[in-house]
Amino acid sequence: MQAVSYRNVKLTGGFLKEKQDLNSRVTINAVYDRFYETGRVGAFACRWTPDSKGIPKPHIFWDSDVAKWMEGASYILAKEDRPDLEEKIEKIIDDIEKSQWPDGYVNSYYTAVEPDRRFTERGNHELYCCGHLIEAAIAYYEATGRDRFLSIMRRYADLIEKVFMKENSAAFVTPGHEEIELALVKLWKCTGCDRYLRLARFFLDMRGRNGKDAPMAAAQDAPVAEQRTATGHAVRAAYLYSAMADVGIAEKDERLLDACRAIYEDIVNGKMYITGGTGSTHQNESFTIPYDLEPQKAYAETCAAIGMVFFSHRMLQADGKSDYADTIERELYNGMLSGLSLDGGAFFYENPLEISLPDRKRLAGIGQEHLTETQRVSLFGCSCCPPNLNRILAQLGEYIFGQDGTDICVHQYTGAEMESGNVKVKVETDYPVSGSVRVTQTGASRLRLRIPGWCRSFTLDCPYRMENGYAVIDSPAEKINLTLAMDAQAVFPNPAVRALKGCVAVQKGPVVYCLESGDNGKKLPYQLRVKLPLEAAEQPGIAGLPDLVIRGRELECSGPLYSGTRPESRERMLRMIPYFAFANRGEDSMAVWLAAAEE
Repeated sequence: MQAVSYRNVKLTGGFLKEKQDLNSRVTINAVYDRFYETGRVGAFACRWTPDSKGIPKPHIFWDSDVAKWMEGASYILAKEDRPDLEEKIEKIIDDIEKSQWPDGYVNSYYTAVEPDRRFTERGNHELYCCGHLIEAAIAYYEATGRDRFLSIMRRYADLIEKVFMKENSAAFVTPGHEEIELALVKLWKCTGCDRYLRLARFFLDMRGRNGKDAPMAAAQDAPVAEQRTATGHAVRAAYLYSAMADVGIAEKDERLLDACRAIYEDIVNGKMYITGGTGSTHQNESFTIPYDLEPQKAYAETCAAIGMVFFSHRMLQADGKSDYADTIERELYNGMLSGLSLDGGAFFYENPLEISLPDRKRLAGIGQEHLTETQRVSLFGCSCCPPNLNRILAQLGEYIFGQDGTDICVHQYTGAEMESGNVKVKVETDYPVSGSVRVTQTGASRLRLRIPGWCRSFTLDCPYRMENGYAVIDSPAEKINLTLAMDAQAVFPNPAVRALKGCVAVQKGPVVYCLESGDNGKKLPYQLRVKLPLEAAEQPGIAGLPDLVIRGRELECSGPLYSGTRPESRERMLRMIPYFAFANRGEDSMAVWLAAAEE
C-alpha cells in the first residue's frame, strides 16, 4: 500500500489544517528570520575568514538547518503561490552554486574553515548535511520544476559515490549521523538512477562491517540486518531505521524488514513515552533500557518524534498494519506538536512529561543535574528541531491516505481531499474534537478506515470486516459515516515502569492530557490525585481542543512532617490541558502522570 503524495492531498479544515496554516503563516518565517540573523543563511556564500569581522564562523551542521527550512518552504510552494519563499530559496541556491567545488563538493563549514580536511571526521555531519540538501533539492524540483538545485546536488552525490564507494579514500566509511541514506533513496525515486539506491545500500551494508569507522557512543554501529533493539542517539537511530525500511521495501529484502519490525516493537513496547517521545537520557540523547521512562528525566527530542513518524510511515507501507498509523497519530498530536508553541514562533528541543519547579530550584543549586527548558525559545545553538517542524507540518498530507490501485486507506482523520488517478476521496470531520467522520468517495473499489488502537467502540453505517486494524468496506457507497467513541480514558502504565507506580494518565482520542499547577490553585502535581473510575467534562480550552475537568482529590500538606495516620484529603475538580499546549502561559509545574486516589 503506497502513500498518496502530499501533492495529491489537500487539507481542507480542522485541527491539523490549522497547524499547517500556522506553519505557513508564522513558523516558516520565524525560523528563516532566526537563521538569517545568526548567519546560517549567509554561510553558503563562504565569505568567512579568520580575519572576518561581522561574519559568523560557520558551524559543522548549519547547512542541515537551512536545508530543512528550504525543504519545508518547498512543500509550501507546491501548494501555495509564495514568491517571498521562492525568492529566499533562489538566493540560497545562488550561493550554493557559486561556492560548489569543481568536483561537486558543497559544505559551508569545510569550504570556508577547513578546506583541506573534508571527509576526515566521521562525526562532523558532512554526509548528514549533504542528505538534507539533497532532500531540499528534490522538494524544490518537485514544487517548481526547476532542476538547477537538483543538478548541483546530483554532482555532490556523484562525488560521494566516487570517494566512498569506488575509491574508499575518505577517513571513514559510514556517516556518524544518518540521513544521507534516506536522501539517496529519494534521489533514486526522483531521477530513476539506480546508482543512488546502490549507494544508500552501501552505507547501510558497511555499517559495523569496516575497519575505518571510529566508534561513536551515539551511533548504531552494528550490522543493520542483525539489529533487533533500538540503541544510541534516538534521532540518528530513527533515521537509520527509516533508511533500512526504505531499502528493504525497494529491494524486497525481508532481512532488513524483519530487523525493522523487531526494532519497532522494541521501541513501542518498552522505550516510548505515552506522548510518543523517545530518548530517555540527555547523555548522547539516547535510548536506554526497556521501561526506563521516568517522566521528569525524559529527553524526548522533537526531532526524535518526527523521526518516529518517518520510520512508522515506511513500515505502514511495508506491512499495512494500523499499529504504525497509530504511532504516527500519537506523534502528530503529542510528542511532535509539543515542540511548537501555540503562537507558532517558539520551540522545545526536549519534551519532558513532568516539570517540578521546586525540584528545578533544588537541582540548579547543586549544579550537576541536566535541566530541561521550561519555556520554548525561538532558537537553539543546535537548532535542528524548528526546521524539522517546518517540513513535516508543510507535508502533513503525505500521512493521510494510502493507495493500491483503487484500494484506498484512510490512515489519519482530518478534513482532507485526495485525487489520484480516477479515485477521489473527501474526509469531513472535526477530529479530534469528536470522532464523527464522513467519507465521500468516487472510483474506490475498496475503502479501508483505520480504527485507532485507543478506540473502545465504533459504528459504521455499512457492512465491513476487520483486517490489520482497518474496517474494510468492499464496493463502498458514495458516502460512508464512521463514529469513533472518543470519551476521556484513564491510561495505566505497565507495572515494569517503576517510575510510574500507582500512576494514571488521561487521554481523549489521540490526545494525551497534562495538568499545570496554574490551572489548579498553584497546587503541585504530587499533591493531587485522580479519582477512578475517571469522570471528565469538557470545557473550552486554550489550544483549539477542549480542556478536561476531572474528579480528583487534594492532599492536605499542612500537617506534621511524619504521622501515624493517613494524610487528610478533600475532593476537588482538576483541570487538564492537551499535553502539546503546556508551557504556553508562563513558567509552571506540569505532569502527565498523576497518582490515582486510593478510594
